[in-house]
Amino acid sequence: MRDAVTSLIKNYDVAGRYFDRNAIDSLKSYFESGTARVQAAAIINSNAAAIVKAAGSRLFDEQPELIRPSGNAYTTRRYAACLRDLDYYLRYATYALVAGNMDVLNERVLQGLRETYNSLGVPIGPTVRGIQIIKEIVKEQVAGSGAADTSFVDEPFDYLTRELSEKDI
Repeated sequence: MRDAVTSLIKNYDVAGRYFDRNAIDSLKSYFESGTARVQAAAIINSNAAAIVKAAGSRLFDEQPELIRPSGNAYTTRRYAACLRDLDYYLRYATYALVAGNMDVLNERVLQGLRETYNSLGVPIGPTVRGIQIIKEIVKEQVAGSGAADTSFVDEPFDYLTRELSEKDI
């Protein structure tokens, strides 16, 4: 897994270039937001179970057909699998949030997801909505901790939803 720093270094190394103003500004921005990223990760870590539970509740309130007979989360086993997946997305989004780089999402989440979801008959729309709900809850909690700017929280969740939405899973 790469972070924002190692990715930047790799890109400049491959091009055989010294850091320019854009690279320096990118590094400066990453380091300036470092404390906020780590604090957000700590908030997520201490509230992960509650975040997932709340996201599941909101999702099933919005889309009750998922938990009705023939719904994709109907049975205890399928319901638990849905919550497990939401937890999985939250955990990897947290890694990407701290790293300031989305490579971990490609490597550990998005690769192979199409085949898995197709084979299990998992609809992508509710999955995307669940990730969006997780983002909303995380932003509420980070803002509640006193963070003035929570926009950095968007990136990994928006990346996941964008990548999942663009694929015909």
